Amino acid sequence: MGVLQGKTIVLGVCGGIAAYKAAALTSKLTQAGAVVRVIMTRSAVQFVAPLTFQTLSRHHVFVDTFDEKDPSVVSHINLADSADLVLIAPATANTIGKLALGLGDDMLSTTLLATMAPIWVAPAMNVHMYANPAVQTNMETLRSRGVRFIEPGEGQLACGYVGKGRLAEPEEIFAAVERHFTGEPGRLAGKRVLVTAGGTVERLDPVRYLTNDSSGKMGYAIAEEAVRMGAAVTLVSGPSALAVPAGVTLVPVQSALDMREAVLARLTESQIIIKAAAVADYRPAVVAEQKIKKKSDSLTLELIKNPDILQEIGSLKTKNQFVIGFAAETEALDEHAMDKLKRKNCDLIVGNDVSQEGAGFGGDTNVVRFYDQNGLVQALPILSKWDVARKLLELAADRMAAAAGES
Repeated sequence: MGVLQGKTIVLGVCGGIAAYKAAALTSKLTQAGAVVRVIMTRSAVQFVAPLTFQTLSRHHVFVDTFDEKDPSVVSHINLADSADLVLIAPATANTIGKLALGLGDDMLSTTLLATMAPIWVAPAMNVHMYANPAVQTNMETLRSRGVRFIEPGEGQLACGYVGKGRLAEPEEIFAAVERHFTGEPGRLAGKRVLVTAGGTVERLDPVRYLTNDSSGKMGYAIAEEAVRMGAAVTLVSGPSALAVPAGVTLVPVQSALDMREAVLARLTESQIIIKAAAVADYRPAVVAEQKIKKKSDSLTLELIKNPDILQEIGSLKTKNQFVIGFAAETEALDEHAMDKLKRKNCDLIVGNDVSQEGAGFGGDTNVVRFYDQNGLVQALPILSKWDVARKLLELAADRMAAAAGES
């Protein structure tokens, strides 16, 4: 029996030429055993007839909020409650904006407001629309609420432009849905995973501090995927606006010293330790009790070195623990990553050149390379941070299983 057998997927289809791909997606999901309930916007029916989706899904298609087909239920509430997953593909800038603002003026938007199911969004639009700051802000708002995105592809668009904005292919969306319901269940069952994420805050005075550009997205993605794979996950995070993934125990911290204390207190109980946080290397030697006043044209600060948390973890780890570090570099990635792995006694290092397009802080994608004591293990193409997290955890699970079999 397939993983999608009996799962109810509410598929929202928005108005755009890419709506034709949603028909192929409906067919794939239905053939895999899913119950697909399609909601189309009024614009979507200008591109593909509802009868197409009705035939492929073998269920009525919903367009009008007030067209109640079953008098015993309120349709948008019934759909919202029955969904195991809500998937919007293609998702237009308009629908993304509605969801971000909490608007409910049609069948799809009211269902989205009412559902408690996970929401996945596959955008499709003109390259300039996709890059518009308003659209990007709306997407960032939704990500902070736990909405997941299936990144659009790059290529020839129907409008004639070439760039990012093309709906992901039905096969890619289908694979993402399958991964949502599988998550390699049980691969990390019984394991306790400790993840650090975000940047740290080093105070200068009550109103100023030193920090870095880390958003925490990579660490949060790792924590979320680890839960899906069955682990008990503790996330030690610096300040972040991200939503805490369901099932994750959050330990909020501020400074590098706070993070060190939180990590070391939980180290012995953890089998996998993943240090994805961007911890400040230095902190002010003196923290002023009052706001530092502007008195001259220059200000000299004395900084002292913070403890190296990853090095301490490496020195304390036991043979039953698996330690993963991150190396964010701007040059000589292979050399610096391998040096860090060996100096800090890690089992794996995830290296990324943060100057490379699609990698680094703040974004939703990353371009990484995995290293072990023998050198490069795998170089990944540009992927979403969730896909990177999944591949990293799968590799860690494989390595730990192999080590257990040898002992």
